[in-house]
Amino acid sequence: MNNKKDSTLDDKVIVVTGGTGVLGDAFIKGIAKAGGKVGILGRNEKVARERADFLNKDGGSAIALIADVTDEHQVRKACEKIVSEYGKVDGLVNGAGGNIPEAMIQPEQDIFQLNIEALQKVMQLNLFGSIIPTQVFGEAIKHNGGGSIVNISSMASQLAITKVLGYSLAKSAIESYTRWFAVELANRYGDKIRMNAIAPGFFITEQNKQILLDEDGNLTTRGQLIINKTPFNRFGEPEELVGSLLWLLSDASKFVTGSITTVDGGFSIFSGV
Repeated sequence: MNNKKDSTLDDKVIVVTGGTGVLGDAFIKGIAKAGGKVGILGRNEKVARERADFLNKDGGSAIALIADVTDEHQVRKACEKIVSEYGKVDGLVNGAGGNIPEAMIQPEQDIFQLNIEALQKVMQLNLFGSIIPTQVFGEAIKHNGGGSIVNISSMASQLAITKVLGYSLAKSAIESYTRWFAVELANRYGDKIRMNAIAPGFFITEQNKQILLDEDGNLTTRGQLIINKTPFNRFGEPEELVGSLLWLLSDASKFVTGSITTVDGGFSIFSGV
């Protein structure tokens, strides 16, 4: 990580769920570089601790928070830990999410024989895995006098993307939740607590790598279809989400709430023709 720091989030304490993932890694590094103190929340204790150690040795300030975002008790323990360490919480990034193979709908499948349990698991992870941390860390943000909450949506919430029904349902719900909760936050706390979302285009992660690239690193048929629909003609790099994230977490976006910021290389605006 580049050692040059800025003061965008100087002394702000930000929790990042999904902080042990590919996008989460870019998020925590970007927050630390901007002067923020980071709570790296995830289920993978080894990775969380390694990333916290890296940021601390690099001149930042970070703490590993081990929790399953769908388990309220674990999330509350994580909140107690970060408040004990830093005394407050200023922001939350709901970065945890993803899909599971059982919830993928293949072309040859009978769509009237869906795996309902798998779809519910995806909804639980992506939707309630954002709502539960918001309930817990949001209380700490309120106690601190205010702050910013950023959810992660997806292109699957804006366009019909084949195979990923459960993920599409969950991310569409995330956008609805973002708008609804932003209004209710404003009704109660004015501009003190804000909620927004980022809708990324297509980025290579551990979860989708095998779907988008073959063993030799070449595009699969699905990967090529995505590139054809992306005017920038490439996938995004995780670091390209950081600018929007820092803006939404910082006071630079003080009058912004309930918004969905799209970072997709033009995917959502191109008809394909």
